[in-house]
Amino acid sequence: MAKDALEIFRQSGALLEGHFRLTSGRHSAQYMQCAQVLQHPALAAELVQELAAKFQGQGIQTVIGPAMGGIIVAHEVGRALGTRALFTERENGMMSLRRGFGLAAGERVLIVEDVITTGGSVKEVIEVVREKGAIPVGVAVLVDRSGGKADFGLPLASVLQLDIETFEPEICPLCAQGIPAVKPGSRQVTIA
Repeated sequence: MAKDALEIFRQSGALLEGHFRLTSGRHSAQYMQCAQVLQHPALAAELVQELAAKFQGQGIQTVIGPAMGGIIVAHEVGRALGTRALFTERENGMMSLRRGFGLAAGERVLIVEDVITTGGSVKEVIEVVREKGAIPVGVAVLVDRSGGKADFGLPLASVLQLDIETFEPEICPLCAQGIPAVKPGSRQVTIA
């Protein structure tokens, strides 16, 4: 489905082109704005069904993702697997469970996210799961833009894997050209 998935992301306007400052602090000429796909429930369900199928039969009891990008993905993967769906939020700069959410010791948990580059948020969610005594059993993402380099020490599945080049700000060729970097979502950007 990778070719179909890429086409779904393109047609929905999720693949953006320009000069972006990513959550990791790195810069890139492309950005995946998965919210553009996830705003269409039928498309979200189609993508997530493939993702959930990769973890069927593994005894997953709960699906969890970081706010914001992982909320809809967690909900839809949870629906597909027949589990509950939670999300973590930052509180005082730290990823945490809030809103009365909890995990039980030994509970088998699948961590999900919309898109990863370095996987920093996913690593924080894995730590929250472990701190609660639950067992992280895998990571499922719609888009792995790490080029397969993200390593969580757990099985990783994605609907689409892209190798999009990123740069440290001090060596970014787009910065060198004087092109202003945009934090996605902070202003209108051109859609590929």
